[in-house]
Amino acid sequence: MLQRITSLQNEKLKSFSRLYRRKYREKTNRYVAEGINLIEEALKNGAELDSVFIREDFAEEAEGRALTERLTEQGCDLFLLSRVLFDRTVNTETPQGIAAAVKQPDCHVGRFFEGDPSNILVLDRLQDPGNLGTIIRTADAAGFRRILVMKGTADLFSPKTVRAAAGSLYRMKFAYGDEPREVLSLLGSHGFQTVCTSPRAEINYFDADISRSMALIIGNEANGACDVFLQGADLLINIPMEGSIESLNAGTAASVIMYESVRQRLR
Repeated sequence: MLQRITSLQNEKLKSFSRLYRRKYREKTNRYVAEGINLIEEALKNGAELDSVFIREDFAEEAEGRALTERLTEQGCDLFLLSRVLFDRTVNTETPQGIAAAVKQPDCHVGRFFEGDPSNILVLDRLQDPGNLGTIIRTADAAGFRRILVMKGTADLFSPKTVRAAAGSLYRMKFAYGDEPREVLSLLGSHGFQTVCTSPRAEINYFDADISRSMALIIGNEANGACDVFLQGADLLINIPMEGSIESLNAGTAASVIMYESVRQRLR
C-alpha cells in the first residue's frame, strides 16, 4: 500500500536523502538506486529494497502501476510523493519517478570464495565513480562475478557508480582488502594466479594463459597498480600500443583483458 509523504521533513525521506553521502551509506549499509531499470534489476536479482519512493505521476502510468504491484507483492515499503517533492529529493537531472534505498550486499571476505568458480577482479585505488561502474558492468558481462576492492578505491555504492553499473552490482560478490601483501597471499592460498598490467612487462596479454583461476589487478587511473602488486603478482602483462600512446584508460584496459579471458575460455 502506498503511503503519502508531503514534507521534506518526513523522517523516512530525510533518512533516504542522507544516503547521497558516503558516511551515511557506510553507517547504514544502504545505498540509493534510481530509475526504472535499477529497480527492476533489483527485483530480478533478489536485492533487498528497504524503502521505495514513487512520484505520483509515474504511479498513474501503466508502467508505474505494474512496477508498484510487483513491489507490493514483494512486501516493500512504498511511499508516494508529489512531483516537486520527489524531484527535490533525488539528485538526477531527469528523474524517472522511482527511487529506492537498497541494502548493501554481504561483503565478508570469508564468503567471497564460496561456491563461485569465476575469475576475480581486484580494484586498486580507482577513483572515478563512473569509470568504476563501467568496469563493474563489463566484469559482469565477461563473467567476472567477484570483485575485491582495495582500500582507497572510490565508493562502490555512490549514486554515480550505481547508475554506471546499470544493475550489475546486484549480481556481484564483493570483498574489501587493506594490505596488498595480504591480498596476494589470500588469493594465492585459494589457487588464483595474480595478474597485473604493466607497460614494462615482457609478456603481451594475448600470449598469457588468463582463461581461468585468474585475479586481475586493475590499478589507479593515474599511477597504475601499487608497487607491492607489481612486484608480487604472479604474472605481469602488457597491452601492445602503437604511436606515442603510453597507456589506456583503466576501464578500457580492464575490458580488453577480461574479454581476452573470455576468448580463451571459449576457444
